Amino acid sequence: MQNLIKPRRNFLAVSSTSVLSAAAVALLAGRAAPAHAQTASMGDVNILNAALGLEHEAICAYELGAKSGLLQKPVLDVAVLFQSHHKGHRDALIAAINSLGGKPVEMKSLDDYAKALNAGSLKNQTDVLMLAARLELGATNAYLGVIPAFKDAKLGQVAARLAADETMHWTALSTTLSHALPSNALSFGA
Repeated sequence: MQNLIKPRRNFLAVSSTSVLSAAAVALLAGRAAPAHAQTASMGDVNILNAALGLEHEAICAYELGAKSGLLQKPVLDVAVLFQSHHKGHRDALIAAINSLGGKPVEMKSLDDYAKALNAGSLKNQTDVLMLAARLELGATNAYLGVIPAFKDAKLGQVAARLAADETMHWTALSTTLSHALPSNALSFGA
């Protein structure tokens, strides 16, 4: 399971030359980017595009689950709600990338995501929920992983808000699956 989580956890990994810009994070928070930050590096755009690619994947994973016919009505409603949250994340990321002069990464075809996610192996509602929970946990850890890179506490707050959405999704999915909640404190982001 750790191997499945690692790519999502590391998508926002930063080096000293590649950090999420103040402009990008301001836009993710729904604020206008400061004028001095309009010259963000391509590294920032690349990080945002990696995040956007993962949001595309989440949107399509929920689409695949919804179209599978495997989800019962109450679970289907929650899946559609969670997909709408990921669409909101996507829209914020696209706005940030555009404002920085970048080109947002395009969503692949639903068939491409189906192959990458091995959707053909989904045989029942539990399989769909386990896939979604795995993706949500990976997203939680990815967003939490970027927080230490921020020098401004407000920037860390934006990443924490995104991680909170992902954690809420994971918790709801895990509860639906009757999985025990983590018994240890500090279970996420490690």
